[in-house]
Amino acid sequence: MWRRTRFTQRLGIDYPIVQGPFGSGLSSTRLAAAVSNAGGLGSYGAHILGPEEIRATVAELRTRTGRPFNLNLWVPLPGEAALTLTESEFAAESARFASARAEFGLPAPTAPATYAAADFSRQLEAVIEARPPVASFVFGPPPQAAVEEMKRRGIVTMAAATTVDEAVALERAGIELVVASGSDAGGHRPSFLRAAGESLVGTFSLIPQIVDAVSVPVIAAGGIADGRGVAAALMLGADGAQVGTAFLACDESNASEGHKAELVKPSARWTSLTRAYTGRLARGIRTPMMMELERDAEVPPYPIRAWFTSPLRKAAAKAARPERQALWSGQAAGLVRRRTAAQCFAALIETTERAWRRSAAPS
Repeated sequence: MWRRTRFTQRLGIDYPIVQGPFGSGLSSTRLAAAVSNAGGLGSYGAHILGPEEIRATVAELRTRTGRPFNLNLWVPLPGEAALTLTESEFAAESARFASARAEFGLPAPTAPATYAAADFSRQLEAVIEARPPVASFVFGPPPQAAVEEMKRRGIVTMAAATTVDEAVALERAGIELVVASGSDAGGHRPSFLRAAGESLVGTFSLIPQIVDAVSVPVIAAGGIADGRGVAAALMLGADGAQVGTAFLACDESNASEGHKAELVKPSARWTSLTRAYTGRLARGIRTPMMMELERDAEVPPYPIRAWFTSPLRKAAAKAARPERQALWSGQAAGLVRRRTAAQCFAALIETTERAWRRSAAPS
């Protein structure tokens, strides 16, 4: 039976379905709890939160659900936290966005002490202290000592791989669940052993290769928006499926109304991978802002470009200007509908059941 896998048994959940963790403030405790309460694994992307916010988020999730949930962090890549700009480089990048700031009435920025959104080591300490049932990571595994401490405290660890080599590295690091993140997925590509542009493997090519390479349960992610994708992932050997864009469009997500509206338009079928918004490769719906930023000959790396564009993206969301936002979306957006999380989850169960029965029916 498709509902019972090593993944569901490990966590004690009813269905092998994970709600993808959304970064950039797009997650909500309402959405994560709704998915967990429905029998899946709800997730919250916490990479921009400080330690106290992480503790408060875990506490709030515990008031909303008694079922397992997942808190997600970004592991900084080597040297990333120390990246900086010279005075002239800062002035040039600031000037690049002067007209956009004026459009939204934003002041000119002053150079920060650090461009990093948060201190990862302090975030990790807060996660270990708060003890969410599941802690997941992108851009590699956390330090070995932290992995061992989380295991000691009963926190199940999960991390994303975009290649077979990354999956093997995660298992060797002691990670208990590996997310096979195909290039179909929306948002940032979480590659960590090689450049993201060199690690673009489609989800349904990636799943069986990772399943063959590791012994831990594998969760498929990328381009899965209905039960046909869930069933296909399980048939290829995955123990679960992660659904992102379909849940991002739900009422309970923290995406702006403009973002949600764009996800269900026919134009959402056209997405691109771009570094223009944040300096790190990510998939989103093509917008005038994306095309404008892609004219830049050089884009400062993450987190510098993200620091400059973040206020603009937030202002555009507040002003209901989706054409000026980063509209993260996977390649299966054409299957997405506006609905509540409970309705979305029920539809996933129904369509997975239907696809599973069809696959088992005699020809």
